[in-house]
Amino acid sequence: MTFMLSNGEIHFLWWFIQGSIMSPSTRERLWKGWGMCERHAWGFMVMEAAFHQGYMHGAAILYEDLMCRAAHLFGARWPKAWRIRSGFREKGPCLLCEAGYGPQSRGAAGEKLVITGRDLTEIRQMARLTMQDWSGTVCGICIGQENGFRCRKHLIADLAMGKRPNLEAHARRVDDMATRLRTYACSFRYGFHGTSTRRDMAALIEAVGWCSGWKTLFDILDE
Repeated sequence: MTFMLSNGEIHFLWWFIQGSIMSPSTRERLWKGWGMCERHAWGFMVMEAAFHQGYMHGAAILYEDLMCRAAHLFGARWPKAWRIRSGFREKGPCLLCEAGYGPQSRGAAGEKLVITGRDLTEIRQMARLTMQDWSGTVCGICIGQENGFRCRKHLIADLAMGKRPNLEAHARRVDDMATRLRTYACSFRYGFHGTSTRRDMAALIEAVGWCSGWKTLFDILDE
């Protein structure tokens, strides 16, 4: 089923992308939750892309921050399983879920706002443009496979079940994401326009998938 935001979700996310994303208290809650739940993390991406015509500056700043934190938590050359499980677990709820917003929630968004908020054109274009760069980091469990890289949630789940994923390989991937996201976020600044590559842009898709999960992206792509 193709992804679609409710009126209430659109209303909340509209104000979120207008500036509340930069509020210190909001940022602290986003740190604790590693962003938002899967639905609302991708909903944020849909809204950011649709209303800013693919100019993903706010999302790039947020996920640069989160992935740099993730890289720091992996930290040592030989990361410890207990540190990963503790550090990557959410310490707070999703902002929208806590406020009661979901697929059926009502809000005060006007018709034009809703039409734009449900327009998947820009996020699909971005995802398809960069697909060859991010497809190798898709979490296997998220898409019904055992093999492959793990997102944050399924990495924690594997460790909780006593499995032994290659933490060094995951640490290198996360560090690479953080580095490319730093370049992508910097490219929005005056004097740095045009300094990022398609692969740097793909790091934003990878970061959202790693933090919150991948299945919803494929619902958005509807394939």
